[in-house]
Amino acid sequence: MKLFLILLFSSVFLSCSDSSKETESETAKQESSPTEPRIIFFGDSLTAGYGLLDYEEAWPHLVVSRLKKEGFHYQITNAGVSGDTTSGGLGRIDWVLSQKPDIFVLELGANDMLRGISPKITRSNLKSMIQKVKSSYPDCKILLVGMRATPNLGKKYAAEFDSIYPDLAKEEDLSFIPFLLEKVATIRKLNQKDGIHPTSEGHKLVAETVYPYLKKLAEK
Repeated sequence: MKLFLILLFSSVFLSCSDSSKETESETAKQESSPTEPRIIFFGDSLTAGYGLLDYEEAWPHLVVSRLKKEGFHYQITNAGVSGDTTSGGLGRIDWVLSQKPDIFVLELGANDMLRGISPKITRSNLKSMIQKVKSSYPDCKILLVGMRATPNLGKKYAAEFDSIYPDLAKEEDLSFIPFLLEKVATIRKLNQKDGIHPTSEGHKLVAETVYPYLKKLAEK
């Protein structure tokens, strides 16, 4: 399992580095009526739906589709950029926030970890993004999506990295998902040929992980 997790996170960074040059207009895909409230999904390749034939197979779109079936109607902006880091996210968040979110889903940090970036920097960048959302839209609900460090980085680094998300969630009073890939990370048949990025079926399970948290925010 350790080897698989190492490969998993390595591929999230390495296999996506070439596509990180996509423009925001290509990656921030939108749907629905402009009169509906908006959910922005802000992340990396896992949010963008890397390797899928149709971006609507990615978990953000599956979650919003399910919400609509249950009477919660939202516009969606999928602002996932493959290969993105928290520094990259901080650099582009102002453009994304111009779309006025009612719910903001933040999924970034795995690529920082793979580059060996200090968890203190990752934490600072995530906190800055959270505070930008709060400052711009005080009523916006934020869902923080947690990731986990690979074991090859050592126990000290892993402990510091893994604590970023629950600590920030508590400090900033946010809804929090402990680990986005908990249902797919070690199951090869649910990942693409690279053994890493979820398949269409894998994204369905990721959506199952996320859905209860977003539904609670929608109900509020």
